[in-house]
Amino acid sequence: MKIYKILLAIGGVIALAGCKKENLITYSSPDGKDNIYLGTAVTDTTAFTYTFAYSPAQLRDTVWVKVTTSGERVHQPRNFILAADPKKTTAVSALHYEALKASYTMPADSGIVHVPVILLNTDTALQNKTVKITLVVSGGAGFSTNLPIEVRSKQITFSNRLEKPVWWNYWGQLGNYSRVKHQLFLISSGTRDLVELNGAVDPNYFLHIPRCLYYINNVHEFLQDPFTWIQQNPSAGYKLTKRSDNTGDYDLYNVNAPDKKYWLKYFASVNKLIFIDENGNQIII
Repeated sequence: MKIYKILLAIGGVIALAGCKKENLITYSSPDGKDNIYLGTAVTDTTAFTYTFAYSPAQLRDTVWVKVTTSGERVHQPRNFILAADPKKTTAVSALHYEALKASYTMPADSGIVHVPVILLNTDTALQNKTVKITLVVSGGAGFSTNLPIEVRSKQITFSNRLEKPVWWNYWGQLGNYSRVKHQLFLISSGTRDLVELNGAVDPNYFLHIPRCLYYINNVHEFLQDPFTWIQQNPSAGYKLTKRSDNTGDYDLYNVNAPDKKYWLKYFASVNKLIFIDENGNQIII
């Protein structure tokens, strides 16, 4: 047994001696510089969609774009360029997004950096249209630009308008969909979404009904008397201002976004104020 153990140990030593460290193969550009791209894979460069509609008082927001090196990390910072492709960009710099810097820095000893792209919510036209920025990363002074454009590009699509949620039709109390009605729902309901009534997915869906009806009733009370709602929710930052055209109509707006107004029309025949949507229809829940 002792001899067996000795032979086993000798065999292990021989096996270890025959092993050697395998060097990792990395991509090397003709100029000796590493490359740079967006995300961690091709799928990360698909279009990203954003809307300000869920936060109507928010005038700006940040989308963080992940930039990654293809190569080894080094002990000094390196500069690269992230720019908008004018042929594939409809957003206007300084109007829809803050101007990008002339160059950005990959920190020393790092292979990833997140670049902030500041989207702006100051153009009222974004309530009716969508714009896009197609970003392209290139080598600049510190990297090469030899990788395909597909992995060096990312498209950001954004607007300030809403789309009909899949759960809307489940709740007959909400009536026909409109973007203004949806926005007023977000302002006053206390929630962003209502649960989908799909028993196949959640057999206990009915347990959510009282909570959802509470949210819908909040919207109803707001539409009936927005003045009281404003008094009860001062931190929301909304105001009602009477128009100066002798119609008796009002405009609802947030103090942080005064250019985005919601029309509260006065109907003398019933002595009542009713919100009007983008299609000219009365908003009633």
